[in-house]
Amino acid sequence: MSFDPERHNRRSIRLKGYDYTQPGAYFVTICTLNRVYLFGGISGDEMYLNENGKIVRETWHELPKHYASIELDAFVVMPNYMHAIISIEAYDVGAGFKPAPTEFKQHGLSEIIRGFKTFSARRINQQRNTPGVSIWQRNYWEHVIRNERTLSSVRLYIVQDPMRWEVDRYNVNASGPNQQAKELWQALQASAR
Repeated sequence: MSFDPERHNRRSIRLKGYDYTQPGAYFVTICTLNRVYLFGGISGDEMYLNENGKIVRETWHELPKHYASIELDAFVVMPNYMHAIISIEAYDVGAGFKPAPTEFKQHGLSEIIRGFKTFSARRINQQRNTPGVSIWQRNYWEHVIRNERTLSSVRLYIVQDPMRWEVDRYNVNASGPNQQAKELWQALQASAR
């Protein structure tokens, strides 16, 4: 199939003109390819991780070893996606008598997420003996967190996510609309204004 710009042109979902390398907090959702359940299951109000889910959790928590200017916040792995808050911190190059380090590079959110997806997919594929198989969707969803109120709301949303699985839009067996998710989305949109 040849490239057709009308069909194959992907519209960016990033905030136009925003510098995703600048310090700030970001709410991120990353889904599995085709939303396949790969990471475990929900029983009651708890998420039980299988080996793939444990790899995702471990890989996420190892990110600060690869990217010095990040801090991890609330995080949850669900059967076919993950939610997280990640902060990109200002890097202090130092001042005074020591020369500033020249090897430091401020990484942007997309590069950090790409690294996470690559590291976790490689480890999952190694564990499953399925080299080169895609694990994650091509893109990810993010929201720039602009104030403490939104940060608190997003943290609560992430922590409570397993409790809403029965009505989650990513659950193929969901029983109804997710009112709390709609309310959070409306709050996020209002805080962006």
